[in-house]
Amino acid sequence: MKIQLTHTFEDIISLENLLEAWKEFLRGKRNKKDIQEFERNFMGNIIQLHSELSSKNYKHGGYQSFKINDPKPRNIHKASVRDRLLHHAIHRKLYPFFDNVFTTDSCSCRLNKGTHKAVNRFREFAYKASKNNTKTCWVLKCDIRKFFDNIDHEILINILESHIPDKSIILLLKEIINSFSAKQEGVGLPLGNLTSQLFVNIYMNEFDQFMKHKIKAIYYIRYADDFVVLSDDRAYLANLIPAIKEFLQESLKLGLHPKKLSISTIASGIDFLGWVNFPNHRILRTKTKQRMFKKISDKNFQSYLGILKHGNGRKIENDILSKYASILINGQAV
Repeated sequence: MKIQLTHTFEDIISLENLLEAWKEFLRGKRNKKDIQEFERNFMGNIIQLHSELSSKNYKHGGYQSFKINDPKPRNIHKASVRDRLLHHAIHRKLYPFFDNVFTTDSCSCRLNKGTHKAVNRFREFAYKASKNNTKTCWVLKCDIRKFFDNIDHEILINILESHIPDKSIILLLKEIINSFSAKQEGVGLPLGNLTSQLFVNIYMNEFDQFMKHKIKAIYYIRYADDFVVLSDDRAYLANLIPAIKEFLQESLKLGLHPKKLSISTIASGIDFLGWVNFPNHRILRTKTKQRMFKKISDKNFQSYLGILKHGNGRKIENDILSKYASILINGQAV
């Protein structure tokens, strides 16, 4: 039996949790028009939401759709303010529990993880797999095809039920999950919901556990729909592919992107999470550099310099400092 969530439905929908969730949700959004409209009758809106949740009459609203290019085209679906507030309230109670369920090397959308931790872990694994660069290190690199669009609602709900005994919580999660479908009914999660980020990690935790405990892949890292396995044995990695494909298809109804599946050596350079990794160093991917120069501003200047410190980015850093010297005062962005 899987470990069980101890929070109740009442813990999630309480006025206290809704108000704390609002504080978190509000950060960086105070100037948004829809936020200001919600705040005009703030307590009335909060009490109305709480009342609907308490009486089990809550219905998730629709979505506003728009496209972004970051870096590839993505369809974002934005829920209403009250629905997004509820997403935060749910996340506050569910995330800490599930974060303890996830494997160490699941790195996306988690506190104290992220891309930097993932690429540092990659470097650590590369040293271990290559016996401190005394053996050739091979990397199996995979990408799941149309990740968010192919999350099966029924499978996701079954996974949630295995951890959450409170039926009222499950009904609420069903309402959110079933509020959106991609190309076919009952399949797909919206890019844009905070709950979606948690749900895909819960979904893919089944695969993470399979890789760690069934396949027993020691040097395995996953970030969202990208994952790698490192080894000094190329044949071992090649033999993993059929088992990986079978589990993803049979258990999660997911497939690998055929054009993004490869087995290569570290010496040839492994493109992983924006960095091209080599045995003793890593450099920014060309497209990442181009996007950085295109989007850099006084608001993200220091963040970009921070990113460059995680690899061999001295030349790029000097180029940025030269190009944007006019926005620096004593080494700080204006």
